[in-house]
Amino acid sequence: MDNGFQLLSPLIQKWVYKQGWPDLREIQKKSIKPILSEKTDVVISAATAAGKTEAAFLPACTAILNLTDSVGILYISPLKALINDQLRRLEGLCKMLDMPVTAWHGDSSRSKKKQCKKDPRGIILITPESLESLLIRDSGWVRSAFGSLKFIIIDEYHAFIGSERGCQLQSLMHRLECLLERETTPIPRIALSATLGDMDDKVADYLRPNKTFPWELIKCQDSETSFNLKVKIKGYVNKPSEVTGLNETEYAELILSANQQIAQDLYRTLRGRSNLVFANSRTRTEQFAVMLGDMCSYNNVMPEFFPHHGSLSKELRVDLESRLQKENIPTTAICTMTLELGIDIGKVESVAQITAPHSVASLRQRIGRSGRRGDSAILRMYITENELSSDKDICDKLRMELLQSIAMIHLLVKEKWCEPADIELYHFSTLLHQVLAIIAQWGGVRADQLWSVLCASGTFKKVTIAHFKALLSQMGELQLITQLTSGELVLAINGEKLVDHYTFYAVFKTPEEYRVLHQGKSLGTLPIDSMVLATEHIVFGGRRWKIIELDSEKKLIVVKPAKGGSPPNFSGGAGVLVHDKVRQEMYKIYQKGDYKINLGKAKIDFLDGAARELFFEGLSYFRNAKLEHSYLFSHGQHVYIVPWKGDKIVNTLAMFLLRERYKVSCYGGIIEIENSSEFDVQSALKKIATDKVTTESDLAQLIRDKITEKYDHLLPETLLLDGYGVKTFDVLETQKWLVSLVF
Repeated sequence: MDNGFQLLSPLIQKWVYKQGWPDLREIQKKSIKPILSEKTDVVISAATAAGKTEAAFLPACTAILNLTDSVGILYISPLKALINDQLRRLEGLCKMLDMPVTAWHGDSSRSKKKQCKKDPRGIILITPESLESLLIRDSGWVRSAFGSLKFIIIDEYHAFIGSERGCQLQSLMHRLECLLERETTPIPRIALSATLGDMDDKVADYLRPNKTFPWELIKCQDSETSFNLKVKIKGYVNKPSEVTGLNETEYAELILSANQQIAQDLYRTLRGRSNLVFANSRTRTEQFAVMLGDMCSYNNVMPEFFPHHGSLSKELRVDLESRLQKENIPTTAICTMTLELGIDIGKVESVAQITAPHSVASLRQRIGRSGRRGDSAILRMYITENELSSDKDICDKLRMELLQSIAMIHLLVKEKWCEPADIELYHFSTLLHQVLAIIAQWGGVRADQLWSVLCASGTFKKVTIAHFKALLSQMGELQLITQLTSGELVLAINGEKLVDHYTFYAVFKTPEEYRVLHQGKSLGTLPIDSMVLATEHIVFGGRRWKIIELDSEKKLIVVKPAKGGSPPNFSGGAGVLVHDKVRQEMYKIYQKGDYKINLGKAKIDFLDGAARELFFEGLSYFRNAKLEHSYLFSHGQHVYIVPWKGDKIVNTLAMFLLRERYKVSCYGGIIEIENSSEFDVQSALKKIATDKVTTESDLAQLIRDKITEKYDHLLPETLLLDGYGVKTFDVLETQKWLVSLVF
């Protein structure tokens, strides 16, 4: 152990020795001095299972060991499950240190919270939403309990960057410092992340936008964070269901859906081991969980495939997480992003991905769940394409989902790249929320104080004074806020209703939640986009159920086991825009005509036979359409633009053309224009390239439904247009690309 280790408390040194560690890891050694100095923010970036938690907590716990009159560490996590996991990991250390550690979220023990209220010390583990609740409902206790707070630790930092919750978190940390009167003596912030993308130079601006404190980035050496990856992409074809001249057996084999084929392959490949299967949506999670459960039942084997998503009850989720930690029990979790983040689930042999991942960053995080403790990471991807026929669209013919999956593997393995977060968004919906939250916290606040805390601090740095005035004016008209004769803004009748509702603390939009009960026991909550009917069948928790009672007022569904049924109507999409670099890599792969990855002298082939055949079908169409040298081609009465650019540029081109009264469809990075000619489309693109007037907000006017964030429906039209426009379009980059084509 080096000198850095000697700076840790003797009790912590003793705990480290008891773990049987021969030495601290590099990331842990590097973090000790900066954290113990208490004079800098620290960003710790390393792969999953590289020891980031200990890198932060060992020195931080050393620093607060003798602090008896205040909470010393506030740990903020995006997931309740991750908090529960960290509680388990910290309990042994904190017991040795006689240091209380309290999980504080909706599922936490009331008695533990009550004990912490009476004697606030040690560590609190909390979500942004629970911290928001504390600041609004109990700011007096927060001021007292956090009076000598030494550190704020943010886990899975990348999950916050660029999102509504990230903006809320920035605001919460600044509001906490204001409440504690620590603006001139900032509380050091320690951010932990495995996936920062190309953001090393921007990460500090997001961690502390007002730049009132120095910062240090600590990263592992590549040799420590690198891992061996075994990857295989398997291809599947959706076949037509209307076929004649076949006997019953032949027909049954033909119409076997691609999802059923994937489920059969998952069963054969994964059974008897522990794995994670990422299905990208709650709908697909439940579908595959029940198909795999049926296969276990049919084959008279013990069930080992279980769903895991945020709507399941705490008991079901915790039971599955505990089962995963018991490495002697074969367990495969079919999951959404709930297991993408750093919950300790023990040794997982492999990761499976059904459909193309949302992003390279997400794929990298998921792969990090496998290959721990020295083993190779194993990734299996299951990609479905439609069988080709004359009426299939260009996206099918180019095999874009498969190509996108291949490109993401290339960027991850060859370039070790992932998408940077978009930190240039307005987040007006979250700004409205924070205006209400601050007023609720303080009772009454002047407009200039709100501007200082929210915008001048850098949290909402893109918001102009004109934007802010328009927002406050609209909030007044909607009776969300009102102004007293003293000049202070207070909550009006509709503002009080919003703030008093239990859903207020979260800034993200969620569907209506119904509790699902069986024999009086809660199975979890079901987010429903459209009303379900009594007597309908659903699939939930990996099992089939029949609804026997539905109470829309109490938001309650009572069920009994059933033999048949359809999946619940969950919302699915992640709303992630594909990055320019992904589409450019897709183009390069087809341009070379080779999907294999060069690693040293070896050439790695990671497609199975079916995927390989699908790839060469797409490549053949790419060449026949002469897309290597042209972004434009005709087919029948349609003209297609294939720019190989990210969704922002594709969206911008589509909206410009729509404004010129072209009939436009847009999917998979391809723009289809009906009843036109290449000459007409080229003329329109030249006009777009030289347009000096149109803005992203102008294009947003063409979109009928611009409500994407929780409180967008309360915004004035000008702010809604500006916010949606900058999120969805990029006029300048689109015009740069068009000019580069040299018409």
